[in-house]
Amino acid sequence: MFDYLIVGAGLAGSVLAERLATKANKKILLIDKRNHIAGNTYDYYNNDGILVHKYGPHIFHTNSKEVYEYLGKFTAWRPYEHHVLASVDGQLVPIPINQNTINALYGLNLSCEQVQDFFNSKAEKKPVIRTSEDVVVNAVGRELYEKFFKYYTRKQWDLDPSELDASVTARVPTRTNKDNRYFTDTYQAMPMHGYTNMFSKMLDHPNIKIMLNTDYKEVIGTLNYKTLIYTGPIDAYFDYCYGKLPYRSIDFKFETIDAENFQPTGTVNYPTSQPYTRITEFKHLTGQKHNKTSIVFEYPTAEGDPYYPIPRPENMEIYNRYKILAASERNAYFTGRLGTYKYYNMDQVVAQSLTLFKKIMQTTQTEPIINGHKLSPIKAG
Repeated sequence: MFDYLIVGAGLAGSVLAERLATKANKKILLIDKRNHIAGNTYDYYNNDGILVHKYGPHIFHTNSKEVYEYLGKFTAWRPYEHHVLASVDGQLVPIPINQNTINALYGLNLSCEQVQDFFNSKAEKKPVIRTSEDVVVNAVGRELYEKFFKYYTRKQWDLDPSELDASVTARVPTRTNKDNRYFTDTYQAMPMHGYTNMFSKMLDHPNIKIMLNTDYKEVIGTLNYKTLIYTGPIDAYFDYCYGKLPYRSIDFKFETIDAENFQPTGTVNYPTSQPYTRITEFKHLTGQKHNKTSIVFEYPTAEGDPYYPIPRPENMEIYNRYKILAASERNAYFTGRLGTYKYYNMDQVVAQSLTLFKKIMQTTQTEPIINGHKLSPIKAG
């Protein structure tokens, strides 16, 4: 008898498995349909011995000391601050847009204050910010919006920014200083020996049994467990009874090059000029020394593994119908990016799982939780 069946061996499921096994001495069965742990953060050494991220670049950053120190129990950290360049008007310029970006793009020598004046002179102020287009145009105007965001967003989401929730482009700030870092979080680092190694240590506990290459729906009738924690797509759990929730996926094209380096920073974005959105060179991220280098091109697509929930009001209406169904499930918890249909960063998923663990410990198994909120008691059976 397992105390918990956890579906999904990514961050959400693995953190909960580790906490429940270690702190609550619970017996855990962790199932994943893929042939590996670590979810989308899975990394491995390719045929040339270069450490690559199978599902695209994952850069850890957080302002949460609790999250940073929790993961630090399972890995040493390699300090790393991510830098991104954008290929615009024949130049590689920093993104997020900052003082260096404007001066390079327009051949100027503006101070911080002058950059803000520049933005103000271009901005089209919106009385209400509703869409991703509104966010950028309101801050820096239409010209920079089109150079950096409009066509990149169309490639990424297959939607115009005017059709997307404001949260999409709000993730990328605008700066007036010369800070070229993509993130400004307090803690920025990469697992010293990779994400898969970190997960292996996290899940190395006698109370945790792992089943890979397993679709839980094919075996659930044969399993003996008390409580389910589900981190997969919530619509799939309910057999798409209200229709499929839309996601964006990515087609990754890897290439190893017989050169020490390919590009000056970890990631270069291509807002307009290419069918792919960006190229990432992994050695920048991992710090690995090798006489060859490996890169990945990202081609957004509607088909494939669900990576990015599409933030639109009509999609949230569908999700909320599934959320009501989830609330009626006995002894079940739905969490993670797919289980709650929300575009979380890695640290947010970890924080969500740590919070859910604490709530599980404070409540009985007959009071299910979805997205961290206690629901009405339901009799277990």
